[in-house]
Formats: sequence, structure tokens, C-alpha cells
Amino acid sequence: MSAGFFVTGTDTGIGKTFISCLILKHFAAQQKKVAGMKPIAAGSENGKWQDVELLRAVSNVNVPDEYMNPYAFADPIAPHVAAERENVTIDIARIKSACNALAKKADVVVVEGVGGFLVPISAHETTADMAESLNLPVILVVGMRLGCINHALLTVQAIKHRHLPLVGWVANCIDPDMLMLEENIVALQQRIDAPLLGKVPFAEIPDMAQFSQCINFERWN
Repeated sequence: MSAGFFVTGTDTGIGKTFISCLILKHFAAQQKKVAGMKPIAAGSENGKWQDVELLRAVSNVNVPDEYMNPYAFADPIAPHVAAERENVTIDIARIKSACNALAKKADVVVVEGVGGFLVPISAHETTADMAESLNLPVILVVGMRLGCINHALLTVQAIKHRHLPLVGWVANCIDPDMLMLEENIVALQQRIDAPLLGKVPFAEIPDMAQFSQCINFERWN
């Protein structure tokens, strides 16, 4: 199988897609064939899912939609609720099969989770179950805002509980008015047993070219 990573976050809307795109662009610049995957997307605009479109834009292999995005729901709500409303059952085996298909076409596959690590995807399964089934190294995106230390440490604990390797974490500065930002980052560095891969500064409209150097890939475990 090709190299792969599972990108999760401390919450929804904290920059998982942007960080996933930066990772894909890094490997693409090394002449690797790369593919992004969003197994579950919820919330469309004009029949398109923004996260999926962004991942597709930085992927350099052509793959069917059912591989890149096996499940897409119209409403921007929790995936298990969205699935119930559309009378769909999210099947982790189908997601794993799609990921394996991508791995046959790409050197590097970056899988972006939905919401946080323990978000339900069905009555009995969560994103963590999906990550465990895929068995990929995990990258944690921490949305830097008040309360993020607790969210980050709980997420790290949940990742370790699934015996998945945490290769590193990214501090994504989503609150321009956050007090004591650097002190919070230091506190997380002292408590997370994985390297800080980089700090992405706040931007109203994030620019991949501008922030492409924010992640230090030499720090990866």
C-alpha cells in the first residue's frame, strides 16, 4: 500500500481541509502521485461539497468520486443524523475499500476525517472506528482558541486508545483575538507526545502558497 495519513481535528471547522491540502501539495511537489479523500462530507452548496472540491483540486491523480468521497450529505449536520435523514447507512468497509482503491493509484493518500475524532457516523460507530479500520498514522489539527488544550488532550487520549500512531500535530490559529496564544502552544507541546509540525497563522482567506512553508515535514515521526 502507498503511504497514507488520517487527518483529524479538535472540532469541526478548525482547518482540517486546509492542512490536508498543504500536506498533499508538499508531496506533490516531490513528484509524488497524491490523492485526497473525504470519506464523509456533510453540507453542500449548489450541489458541491467545498471540502471535497479543495481536496480534488490539489490531488494530481484522477479518481472516481465514489473513491474520493463515498458519502456526501446535503445538510451541514452531524453525519449520523444526516445519514438517517437521507436513509443511508454509512459502511466503514465501503470506506476502507475506497481508500484501498485510492492507494493503488497514488503514492500518498491523505484522508480527512469528519468533525472531531469521536463524532458518531452511525448508531454504533464513530470517526474513531473508521480511523482504526483504515489503520493510518494520524495528524491532529488543533484549532487554537479558548478551550483547545482540553479538546486537544482528550483527542490525543482517544487516538492512543485506538493504538494509532500520532505522527504530529498542527497549531491552526483560527481565533485572531486569542489571548496567550504562544503560552497555549507551549502547554500543548509539553503535554502531547508527538512533534508540533507547524503553526499556521490566522487569515480571513487562507492562502496555500503563502502558508506552504508553515509545516515542517522534517519533524514527522
